Amino acid sequence: MDHKNYSESFQLGANLSGKRIVVAMSGGVDSSVVAAMAASTGAETIGVTLQLYDHGSAVKRAGACCAGQDIRDARAVADKLGIAHYVFDHESQFRESVIDHFADEYMAGRTPIPCVRCNMGVKFTDLFRLAKELGADCLATGHYVRRVEGAAGAELHRAFDPARDQSYFLFATTQDQLNYLRFPLGGLPKPQVREIAEQLGLIVANKPDSQDICFVPDGDYASVVRKIRPEADSGGEIVHIDGRVLGEHKGLIHYTVGQRKGLELGGQPVPLYVIRLDAEKRQVIVGPRTALAVKAARIADGNWLGDVQGRPLLAKVRSMAKPVAAHMEGEWLRFDIAEQGVAPGQAAVFYDGDRVLGGGWIEETEAVEMDLTMA
Repeated sequence: MDHKNYSESFQLGANLSGKRIVVAMSGGVDSSVVAAMAASTGAETIGVTLQLYDHGSAVKRAGACCAGQDIRDARAVADKLGIAHYVFDHESQFRESVIDHFADEYMAGRTPIPCVRCNMGVKFTDLFRLAKELGADCLATGHYVRRVEGAAGAELHRAFDPARDQSYFLFATTQDQLNYLRFPLGGLPKPQVREIAEQLGLIVANKPDSQDICFVPDGDYASVVRKIRPEADSGGEIVHIDGRVLGEHKGLIHYTVGQRKGLELGGQPVPLYVIRLDAEKRQVIVGPRTALAVKAARIADGNWLGDVQGRPLLAKVRSMAKPVAAHMEGEWLRFDIAEQGVAPGQAAVFYDGDRVLGGGWIEETEAVEMDLTMA
């Protein structure tokens, strides 16, 4: 490996001798390279892994994290680098704050984002506390975002590589956490990260990236919810937005706003999409694609890293969506052009260029008025 001086990546001064860096190690290539970068600076480096769950199948399943084989991989990397490594059992906290919440949101007809809940809970909050208790000068992670020192303090920015950017999932990072966190990979493309791992001879150099939600085997969300909430399969009516009952569904957990497949409604004159879910009536409301358009969304439990009121913004309302022009009026996010697929339970994250200004949770939406006789 080219022993590059990575001191600037940790923003702790040119000479890190006598400094202590705690690295959150999930057992993947990204956090392993961050640990290597930290160790190369001369700072005392400590790897910390949180055991969050163990499905049994997660021990061998490719793309998992924070369980089974991943913990063993993190330990092997730490041994290779000659750094201390500690594992903390946070399974019960993870189950209560992330998995149970995930199930409850689906039961309420909402579309949850457990990765954000994990980051704002067990990962950042608990790791933040552990790193402080270990006397660390900073906590470093393998997330692809950038921490930039601005005129008023640390700012959160998108990664240079848009294909790897994880800023949407980190909107709930508080200013206090951001002051302490470091993200050394935010300026690097993923291929270069793997090259560093290969040069170091790390066993995770070619390990697959985590896929989908870590605690959902094979992407089967419904099976996870069903195990936690057996009543999740309670069926109900599929209702057109004009009030007509079109059929029966097998449980709200199988549907999300914007979904087209799986409705099993043959013979309709136009394709139908899930427009909203009514948990109280156990109804799936459907309509044509045009009915997905919303002009505003009410935002709750915001976390703000900059001012968002009275200024033009870029708002991202789904992890895979492009940011769109919008502005905030009180607690309402108003889109300059109507947006589709805005689902309660998802997050709205606000940007000024590459800078993350914060975000919040979508509580409800305001639909664009439409003529139902044309639906």
